[in-house]
Amino acid sequence: MAFKKRVEEKILDVDASMQGTLSFKDAVNLRINGKFEGNLETKGNLTVGSASVVNADIVGDNIIIGGRVRGRITAKERLTILPTAMVEGDIFPAKLNIAEGAILEGRCCMLHDFLNPEELARYLEVDLNSIMEWANSGKVPGHKEGNNWRFERKAIDCWVASGQIDK
Repeated sequence: MAFKKRVEEKILDVDASMQGTLSFKDAVNLRINGKFEGNLETKGNLTVGSASVVNADIVGDNIIIGGRVRGRITAKERLTILPTAMVEGDIFPAKLNIAEGAILEGRCCMLHDFLNPEELARYLEVDLNSIMEWANSGKVPGHKEGNNWRFERKAIDCWVASGQIDK
C-alpha cells in the first residue's frame, strides 16, 4: 500500500488594515479582505477581495482582483480581474483575463517567455545599464543572438529567487 505525503497548504487570510512591505519566499494562498498600502511580493496565489482597497505595487504568480487596486501589478503566471474590480495602474501579466464589468485604467504590457534588455530592466525594476553590465559579465542568465541579448523569463525568476541578483 502506497502512502502519499499530504502537502500542507499555506493559507493567509488578511481582514485588516495594513501598511508596509509583505514578501513571501514560499508559495502561499494569500487573500486580502481589508486595506493594504505598500509593496507586496507573493509566490502562489493572491486574491484581493471585492471589498478590499489596495494601494501597492504587486508582484506575484497568480493574482485575482475583485476589489480596488491602485499600483503596478506584475503577474508572472496569470492576472484575473473580476467584474467587481477597479484597477488603476500599469499591469504586466503573462496571461490576462478581464471579466465584463471590470474597470482597468492604465497600460497593459504582456510578459513574454523571452525578454530583451529593455523589457528585463522594466521586469526587474532596475536601470538598463545594470542589465547590460550583468549580461556582458555573465552574471545574469541570458544568451546573445547576433548583437542582441535574450533572457528567458523563467531562468530570470529562478536567478532572482536564488538570491544571486544581490551578489
